[in-house]
Amino acid sequence: MTATPEERVAELGLTLPDVVPPLASYTPTVRSGDHVYVSGQLPLVDGELPATGKVGAEVTPETAQELAARCALNGIAAVRAEIGDLSRVVRVVKLTGFVASTPDFTGQPGVINGASDLVGRIFGDAGVHARSAVGVAALPLDAPVELDMIVEVR
Repeated sequence: MTATPEERVAELGLTLPDVVPPLASYTPTVRSGDHVYVSGQLPLVDGELPATGKVGAEVTPETAQELAARCALNGIAAVRAEIGDLSRVVRVVKLTGFVASTPDFTGQPGVINGASDLVGRIFGDAGVHARSAVGVAALPLDAPVELDMIVEVR
């Protein structure tokens, strides 16, 4: 029997966190028909950023990749809060990753692989998604990485 997404999370030694409360005037998720749109997720752990600054300066690409995975975990937690059971995910449709980086840093795709790889491990074939990885000048709270996602559900 195939493991459920929640079982895969546990197998990876992870725990889905509580949904991160909005930092401004928005909601963590919006469901429209068969899709859940997840607002931008920062790599918050217990309400704190484990690292701040720009990738290519204060933050290494390897650390940023781990932070991108945390953004994805926070986004997955928001999806579960919206639909109740991750087994209802039909497909992770799209991830958009934002990387606060120095002007000469061009490794944004590698950073966002941290999120994509985690989504793939949790959802298997349903986790194969379209994606953008964008370098930006700054993110909220001086976070190095932010991620949003669109998920199809049943």
